[in-house]
Amino acid sequence: MALARILIDGYSLLHHWLELAPGAPRHSESARDELIHWLTRYYDATGTPISVFFDGANTSPGKSAVESTPQVEILYSRAGQTADQMIERTAHRFAAFGEVLVVTDDQAERETVRALGGMTSSCPNFIRTVEQALAELQEDIRNLNRRERFQFSRSPLS
Repeated sequence: MALARILIDGYSLLHHWLELAPGAPRHSESARDELIHWLTRYYDATGTPISVFFDGANTSPGKSAVESTPQVEILYSRAGQTADQMIERTAHRFAAFGEVLVVTDDQAERETVRALGGMTSSCPNFIRTVEQALAELQEDIRNLNRRERFQFSRSPLS
């Protein structure tokens, strides 16, 4: 089965990806927006849809500059529910459409998702995966640009 979607515990990932929004509190709008920016780039490189879940109780007021899309969906829990509960429910529902990858460092959450038939990744492992995918994309673009420059710099044959 193909990977249907990546489900991410947003704050768990932010607490491990300290290079994003340095100096900003991990629950801040700027840190969340920076995370979404990187995840959107990762979607562009892989084509795998992503849902990012945040606990709503800790969100700062104000509208985010980044909007949710079908490709990179941004979800906040409501009062009385947690991002973990939303992730578990979503993993269960997506199981019929293919494999689901859940990214979190919450061990109990990972065990629950595996029991539901999903795959899991630790936050540090997923960060390495994102950085590697983006580096490979950058190299592919560099090679494509090199080939294009070479193609148009050759002199025409007489």
